[in-house]
Amino acid sequence: MTTPQPKPFAFYGRVSTEDNQDPESSRSWQLTRATTLIQPHGGHIAAEYFDIGQSRSLPWQRRPHASRLLAALRDPRRGFSAVVVGEPHRAFYGNQFGLTVPLFTHYGVELWVPEIGGPIGPDNEAHELVMSVFGGMSKGERNRIELRVRTAMAAQTLLEGRYLGGRPPYGYTLQDLGPHPNPAKAADGKRLRGLTPDLQTAPIVRRIFHEFLAGSGLFAIAEGLTSNHVPCPSAHDRARNPHRSGIAWSKSAVRVILTNPRYTGRQVWNKQRTDQVLLDVDDVALGHTGVMRWNPRDKWVVSKEITHSPIVDDATFEQAQALLERHRRGLDIPQRQRRARNPYVFRGLIYCAACQRRMQGQYNHGDPYYRCRSPQEYALANEVEHPRNVYLREDALTDPLDTWLATAFTPRHLEKTITAMADAQLGNQPSPAIAAARATIAECDAKLERYRAALDAGADPSVVSSWIAQTQAERTRAENDLHTPDSAAPRRMTQAEIATLVLALGDIVTVLRDADPADKAEVYRQLGLRLTYHPQTQTVHAEADLSAHRGPMGRVRGGT
Repeated sequence: MTTPQPKPFAFYGRVSTEDNQDPESSRSWQLTRATTLIQPHGGHIAAEYFDIGQSRSLPWQRRPHASRLLAALRDPRRGFSAVVVGEPHRAFYGNQFGLTVPLFTHYGVELWVPEIGGPIGPDNEAHELVMSVFGGMSKGERNRIELRVRTAMAAQTLLEGRYLGGRPPYGYTLQDLGPHPNPAKAADGKRLRGLTPDLQTAPIVRRIFHEFLAGSGLFAIAEGLTSNHVPCPSAHDRARNPHRSGIAWSKSAVRVILTNPRYTGRQVWNKQRTDQVLLDVDDVALGHTGVMRWNPRDKWVVSKEITHSPIVDDATFEQAQALLERHRRGLDIPQRQRRARNPYVFRGLIYCAACQRRMQGQYNHGDPYYRCRSPQEYALANEVEHPRNVYLREDALTDPLDTWLATAFTPRHLEKTITAMADAQLGNQPSPAIAAARATIAECDAKLERYRAALDAGADPSVVSSWIAQTQAERTRAENDLHTPDSAAPRRMTQAEIATLVLALGDIVTVLRDADPADKAEVYRQLGLRLTYHPQTQTVHAEADLSAHRGPMGRVRGGT
């Protein structure tokens, strides 16, 4: 009786969030289920791919470890011949099974699932039906959980006025209200928290309401606060606003305070929602991504009773809303048609050197311009030297920029340009983890070559095969370590990689000369352009960073 050859498997599992589930415990029971399935067939786990904190709604291509597993399928030296899933509900969602299993079939890798009792048959309709049912159940379970959570949060806000998390609004801080009402959460040490007026900022909120009702405009209020050296909300809480400049009060900050009903002592929920929109309309298999959008006021959930100390009374707040509504109606232009969106070649690429903010596109007499109106949005008293209006005409920049690119990327100067780009990069030293992983991969490759030579010399195949399986598994683990976020570090692109990206853009000179604005904008984006306009000298500083390239290099009209 011959002993069956050991069959190496890759294990895949997933846990949704570290907050609600213990990742190690979840991995253990999923791995146990997978091992119990394959052990009677001589299988052993040679590689692991386990996603932590990834939603089941994300397709495999967008989950870090699942995407690496799909990439490993393409490698003949992957170190496993089959994949086992510990829990199909956690692995597949909706129609993900139907979009993923063809890759396993194409590369000749079996997919084992406990509910099937073994490998899924590529042409077995019953197996396909079962997996489709599991995908539908997974989607339904997620939708039911979301519905229950949203309904419970709405009820807790409306009836109890409970603070449900998030940053406190400007003017408030958080206070401890005792143990959490949920016994399980209280046992874990969770505490109930609520809003209480902040001694420093609550008077500023009252001042804003008072000045607005006294006739001051939003900009005048912002100007007065900045003149008095009152930190704006983002400057007051720098830890949560590192992405904002915090240089001065803006009209929008004043408006947000005036329209927030929390200052009346009532709790508010559902001011924003998360819409699921397609990540790529040309490739629906990439799934959806969440986009935060504001809900209309009639969708807000406001507590019936006062739940925390008010900063302004109901009458003051309602007067402010009525005054804002009169101002809005006074500025409205009736029966005004919505203008079609105009193309901007440098959309999102031009920065103002005076304030480092992106310049906005604006059409004037049919011509595209870029403007920075920081003083009209932010108080002038911020002591930042900034012209009242900064304008840059698009066609004044297009020709000089195209000439520069045409000179830098012509065959005569291409090699020099690529060398300069390579030399300008940072992070040329790999991290110790990356260096160790690369050394392990090189060592494993050397071992595999020796084992193959031993087979050719007549060594026992059963012994050498076990050596090869162990070494391939070690190599797979090293490849996983090479791509884990903990070990990822800024890496220099080689000159060959930069040259490949440049060549993928095609004939840049011809493309820029003949392309329409949308195609030009795509070429500039793929070149990683950043343009900084200096209004004092009326000059533009241009930088190109190919490492900033995102997405595939598609065909642009006139180039490949």
